Amino acid sequence: MKFTITQSITKLFTVFALSIVTLATSCFTKINEGESVLFTLSIANDATPFVLKRILVAGKEPISEIKFEKGTYHFYPDKGYEKFAYISNHGDLMVNTPFLIEGFKNLTIDGQGSTFIFHGVMIPFFIEKSENISIKNVSIDWHEAFHSEGLIVANDEVNKTFDMQISKEYPYEIRNGQIYFVKEYYEHNLGQTILYDPARKAIAYNTKDYTDISVYTRTKSQNNINKIKYKYDYDKRAPEFKHVGIESRLTFEQLEPGLVRVHGGHKKKMPPLGMILTMKGEQGYNRVSPAFKVSYTNGFNGTNVNVHHAGGMGIIAENSSDLILDNFNIIPSKGRMVSTTADATHFVGCRGKVVLKNCTFNNQLDDATNVHGTYQKVVDILSDSKIGVRMMHHQQKGFVIGQPNDTVGLVRLGESFFPYGKMTIKNIEYLNNRYQIISFNEKLPEDFKVGDLIENLDGYPDLLIQNCKINNNRARGLLISNPVNTIIENNFFSTEMEAILIPVESGHWFESGNAANVIIRNNVFQDCLHGGRNRGVIRFVTDDNNENIAFKNIEISNNIFNQFDNLILEVANTDGITFSGNKITNSGTFPQLYKENPVIKIKSSKHIKFKNNKYSGLVHLDNMLETDQPMSNLKFK
Repeated sequence: MKFTITQSITKLFTVFALSIVTLATSCFTKINEGESVLFTLSIANDATPFVLKRILVAGKEPISEIKFEKGTYHFYPDKGYEKFAYISNHGDLMVNTPFLIEGFKNLTIDGQGSTFIFHGVMIPFFIEKSENISIKNVSIDWHEAFHSEGLIVANDEVNKTFDMQISKEYPYEIRNGQIYFVKEYYEHNLGQTILYDPARKAIAYNTKDYTDISVYTRTKSQNNINKIKYKYDYDKRAPEFKHVGIESRLTFEQLEPGLVRVHGGHKKKMPPLGMILTMKGEQGYNRVSPAFKVSYTNGFNGTNVNVHHAGGMGIIAENSSDLILDNFNIIPSKGRMVSTTADATHFVGCRGKVVLKNCTFNNQLDDATNVHGTYQKVVDILSDSKIGVRMMHHQQKGFVIGQPNDTVGLVRLGESFFPYGKMTIKNIEYLNNRYQIISFNEKLPEDFKVGDLIENLDGYPDLLIQNCKINNNRARGLLISNPVNTIIENNFFSTEMEAILIPVESGHWFESGNAANVIIRNNVFQDCLHGGRNRGVIRFVTDDNNENIAFKNIEISNNIFNQFDNLILEVANTDGITFSGNKITNSGTFPQLYKENPVIKIKSSKHIKFKNNKYSGLVHLDNMLETDQPMSNLKFK
């Protein structure tokens, strides 16, 4: 069946022309200055001290290229370079690295097909305040994973227990009834959990009904806790506060070596037999080792790189520009269900061009990519051109929102998702990881007030995501808050939650950015939302419950949606969206979860156009569309 929906208030808009310059293999022209260094397999047992020794003298003896004889190299933290680092969306900690790339220009690191195996809490590539850095032809893995896995071999709905068979790959011990998985230089408790289906090597169908495992309950004994008062804002979910008022619900019993029974009344259904429960420890403590940390760097290429595992993200990039990932793959190894324990890729406050092409992002425990800025809350007005701001989420600590002459937007989300005013930064005075003082070149507007938010309007990129495969992971495919330009084309998605989520996240994460000029075309969406969430495959949503417009100028065209369930498109707070030339079919892969859903939900939106789409799913024509506004002029063709 072919249908067209028109609305009397709809006006056609001209789809923007988004131009992403054709990129060569590298995003920069390399200047050959310095020595080409070759490391051989003679250092393979622990390459850390040898690599680091050469890098640390690069100021006096410049390096243009580092190559490795093809083979397998181990890296241990014991002789690595240690420094403290705040890392967005990770824990803040003393980090250890063999590749301390600080202040470098025009450096290429070529693994020539090698595998680098890391041990313990390390950041393989720590890249900061550099220009034109290229990493290529290398695979990254960890000897022991930062997560653990247990095969469900028994469950008891009556007594609320289940049994896990835990292989020797995941050593553990039980202390005072609590389980701890012990690794080299690291350990974690049960913490955040999700089920994998070993037959599909993907997140289990409808895992939402079974996980997260209920780890905590409210404390039964307290005294005077409510008398503790805080003068300033505090983050109740930060590690230093999050345990107040809760205690362990579960206890663990070893029935025999490798067989553990979990007691304590998990509140959801008992996990099904044959599924694998993945466990990565407690939120706030379980992101300690991203494979790449890139900050304040202009020009980064990751080419022909495989990240098989990391205790955090594959790459976290902050306040950087022109980042190109080509054949940069996140894929598990050694029979593990999990690759990275957080996002495959993540970009905060990045500008210029961000390109992900020809990549595979599989089995990570969070999104394939997240692109956004940062909202910071105004807590002081110190003069007519100076304010004090607070980093709101505990994983934003230490983040500096911009640099001199960057344009900052003044935001009052209750009134608009777009800035009501703009200022340019004169300088930022860093006092501590939560509080900074920003001076502007201009005077603040008269209606500016404490409680407003600021965002860096220059800290968003031209974004291209092309020819990528995103599947078998927890959470979303793409989470994008980018008001500049975005093209998402020729990709494959099969994700546990939404394939594409375009939000304004102002409540908990304080990730800034709305969205404009977005093209989503020629993609395939296969059985997304199989984890059980009641959401659209493509979803536009805001945290703030109002009718203000947040998203503008959206094109969704010529995509294939082969879904087991009904809801394809969920739109809120949008002005200008064209949904055209798409094909929607029912896959029959899984039982439907939400038969009552329509194909499309729309609220608080205008200038919506649907044309030339083909539908052969299970929804009756009369239930195709749900909207919060009367739509008297509907025509289906």
